[in-house]
Amino acid sequence: MPQISQFYGIIIAMFFNDHVPPHFHAYYGGDEATINIETGEIIDGQLPKRALRLVRTWANAHRNELRANWELARQPAPLNQIAPLE
Repeated sequence: MPQISQFYGIIIAMFFNDHVPPHFHAYYGGDEATINIETGEIIDGQLPKRALRLVRTWANAHRNELRANWELARQPAPLNQIAPLE
């Protein structure tokens, strides 16, 4: 599970050759959610409301970088780190 960002105790990761639609995984405490890159909607799992709000804010700011990492993960090739939410 390549970690691509971390902020406020939230870990963002992507898996190589993962299933569609394009998504990333967000971990916070004991919770995990799979988040659609394009819509920011939860595909599977759950996060506390505050953590989900932070993840969506971050994802909106880095959507193009997430898309690029998704394409790299499909090859598979090393993923790029993405700046945390500040």
